[in-house]
Amino acid sequence: MAAPEQGRSPKIPAGAAERAAFLREELTRHGHLYYVEDSPQIPDDEYDRLFRELVGLEAAYPELAAPDSPTARVGGRAAEGFVRVPLS
Repeated sequence: MAAPEQGRSPKIPAGAAERAAFLREELTRHGHLYYVEDSPQIPDDEYDRLFRELVGLEAAYPELAAPDSPTARVGGRAAEGFVRVPLS
């Protein structure tokens, strides 16, 4: 059996790509509810569990990582309704 190409992971298990897509969608939705709407729908530890699962999938199978993944996001869009304050 040939070794995987350098930089490529072993064969991705059935359902892993779908699970990663689901996790990205759920984490994005719950992040919006939490940070923008101030209306969380799941406890923080559940969000963290989903996030760690996605991190694990993307680490094991780099091909599953997406540029818009919550694992690659540093910050979000600034909330509206704030007054701009000049700095001196």
